[in-house]
Amino acid sequence: MRKGAVLAAAVLFLTVALVGRAVGQPKTIRALPPPNVSGARFSPQQVAAGRYLVILGDCMPCHTVTGGAAFAGGRPIPTPFGPLVSANITPDRETGLGGWSSDDFYRALHEGKSRKVGNLYPAFPYIHYTKVSRADVDAIYAYLQTIPAVTSDPKRDQLPFPYRIRQLMAVWNWLFFEPGAYDPDPNRSAEWNRGAYLVQGLGHCGDCHTPRNVLGGAERRKRFRGGAFPGWFAPDLTDNRSVGLGSWSDAELLEFFRTGRNVRTAATGEMGEVVAYSTSQMTDGDLRAIITYLRSLPASPEATVSLPGREAMAAGEAIYRDQCSACHRMDGSGVRRLFPPLAGNANLQQANPRTVARLVLVGAQTMPTDPRPTAFTMPAYAWKLSDRQIADVLTYARNSWGNRAAAVSAEDVAKLRRQLKPRAAIAPVPRGSMLHPAPGTLAKPGTDSRDNGTAHAGRAAAPEADRNPRNTTGPPGNMDLPKHKPHRHEAQGPG
Repeated sequence: MRKGAVLAAAVLFLTVALVGRAVGQPKTIRALPPPNVSGARFSPQQVAAGRYLVILGDCMPCHTVTGGAAFAGGRPIPTPFGPLVSANITPDRETGLGGWSSDDFYRALHEGKSRKVGNLYPAFPYIHYTKVSRADVDAIYAYLQTIPAVTSDPKRDQLPFPYRIRQLMAVWNWLFFEPGAYDPDPNRSAEWNRGAYLVQGLGHCGDCHTPRNVLGGAERRKRFRGGAFPGWFAPDLTDNRSVGLGSWSDAELLEFFRTGRNVRTAATGEMGEVVAYSTSQMTDGDLRAIITYLRSLPASPEATVSLPGREAMAAGEAIYRDQCSACHRMDGSGVRRLFPPLAGNANLQQANPRTVARLVLVGAQTMPTDPRPTAFTMPAYAWKLSDRQIADVLTYARNSWGNRAAAVSAEDVAKLRRQLKPRAAIAPVPRGSMLHPAPGTLAKPGTDSRDNGTAHAGRAAAPEADRNPRNTTGPPGNMDLPKHKPHRHEAQGPG
């Protein structure tokens, strides 16, 4: 009986290995802190190399809380069984990596073993970082040892029993973890091998884009065919032309990685963060290597899809005409590099509609990059459309203009609505004249447009917002604002 109870607890615990990605990421691009190499035991060349490798690994956003010091940790990482919190990786001796040796750091990345707490959870993607070379790990360590030290000791273990028993991770590692540095394929080009090293290792792309089993282990035979994580579904990256990258050109991929936008889509949410803090800052050579590797992924099989019901399609078309067509156009063509086309949209046709349902429920905002500094927002419709209406309009869009995907159920939308509402942790946007909606904004009367793109969309505007006749947050000399009520949406008719 005792052995059975222990095994049951272990199985329950292992599912916490489902990799979560955090919400509430910073809304503006922050530069990595400059290193201080004066008197350091590392060469400037090694530190500079480490800084670039940190960009390749997208390390800063996960280890930086909104409004907090860079790399000081404290960012929540949601999992189905409770929150994990990222660690302080600044060189503070008491709460960070200041007391760690390079061997300690290498062991964390390659074996998932922490000098302080023992077994790490795979929300820290050591299952991918194990492929990073010792030289690159040492360079990352060198850079992190030269950034400003910050005393910060966030409460990291917030999982309930038995999931907080880290020793049980040894069982999960035995089942699903294969340690070892990347082994180049001699039958492939140097560019392909570089791309594989980045995608499989530091980029840890499979963390989101590979499906997982009930215990949180990656389904290796379905690598890069898309994966679910809290609140999102990361799309297929294979050569599939409907749901993958098969219909994208190399130039389109390069533009997306560099700017977060192209004629097909725009990066939002977690991928927006990856673009802003990682791929947009990579060299062209590394981006082309990544593209070369992705091009070699065999196409996932085409899904067998039943035709949706006529009633759902008719209802969905009516909602689409009224709510969506102004931006995405009646033929689903969108507006190039502004409003993504829905015709042929791979994200829209994924087997799991979680991401597109999320976008309709709580909206989204693109992350700014240097080439595309203006962020665009899709408004939220959770306050306006019922679960059935959202399911119908998504079903219509997923099966129009040549698209083909399974119908969306109202039950799935309702479940996601329940999940997202308490998880909204979007920092408030500072007040300023550029944030005031125009009087012709089509939105619910009395709501605050700054909530668009969050689960709070449709919330009533604060009364004091109507008493701000002048922008006091901008530079001196700003003109008076128009006399209409600046923060509240004015009541508007359907036309």
